[in-house]
Amino acid sequence: MTEIPDRDSLQSGPTALRILVGAQLRRFREAADVSRESAAYAIRGSQSKISRMESGRTSFKPRDVADLLTLYGVRDQPERDSLLALVAQANAPGWWQDYRDVLPDWFEPYLGLEQDAALIRTYGVQFVPALLQTEHYARELIARNHPAEPAGRVERLVAVRLRRRRVLDPPAPRKLWAVLDEGALRRRVGDEQVMRAQIEHLARMAERPHVTLQVFPFASGAALGGIGPVTLLRFAQEELDDVVYLEHLTGAHYLTKESEVRHYRHLLNELGVHAPPPAETPAILREILAAL
Repeated sequence: MTEIPDRDSLQSGPTALRILVGAQLRRFREAADVSRESAAYAIRGSQSKISRMESGRTSFKPRDVADLLTLYGVRDQPERDSLLALVAQANAPGWWQDYRDVLPDWFEPYLGLEQDAALIRTYGVQFVPALLQTEHYARELIARNHPAEPAGRVERLVAVRLRRRRVLDPPAPRKLWAVLDEGALRRRVGDEQVMRAQIEHLARMAERPHVTLQVFPFASGAALGGIGPVTLLRFAQEELDDVVYLEHLTGAHYLTKESEVRHYRHLLNELGVHAPPPAETPAILREILAAL
């Protein structure tokens, strides 16, 4: 089983920090037996704003947080200062803000979650997962999926994909556990040279100690559960629950309820059990290379 990196080796990004701040505000509110309506009135906002704050889906105004802490009876100054310091960090813009002109709104939360995850588990059905793509493979795939986009916008989308790969680089690489359907490796994206470089890149990535790579072969039959591409994110902070990310043509679903997440966790576990072990992946990749 792929292990989560040491909590002390990871620095939380703004997305994780917003979730942590929101969870703390919710605990304070519930402990003080204050309704969302009363909390909203105290900061001259709406109940939906309180809901967004507590779920970490918005930035925080320090004054709003300070007023809420006062309303909730949190008067210990070190405790207030600590949470307000987290607010300042949580409001820091992520690197992806520079690419908002080409990124859909529904995708930005995922970039923040991916950046902050300690363990990324993914199942690639049709294509190689983004974090494992070479530059040329990514460019060919993005251009195919965005045929009407100008070349400049395609290049910016490629830049985003390449920037995402840094989560796997030192000094604190995230753990990645990827199961790839054999079809994703045999489906041609670009020419033979692009595919050969992509398979060779996968072989090198599989050698990294923090990357677990398995191939679900055709011989194993249909994919378990008939699921499509899925990504599960796990965080170093105990307060943060696992998140399942399911992307579709015009948007994405973010699943956080344990009653929903556990089914996908089970399916990913089953894929890992039924696919050949990681030690066999290099031989499978060599076989695919030989067939190109």
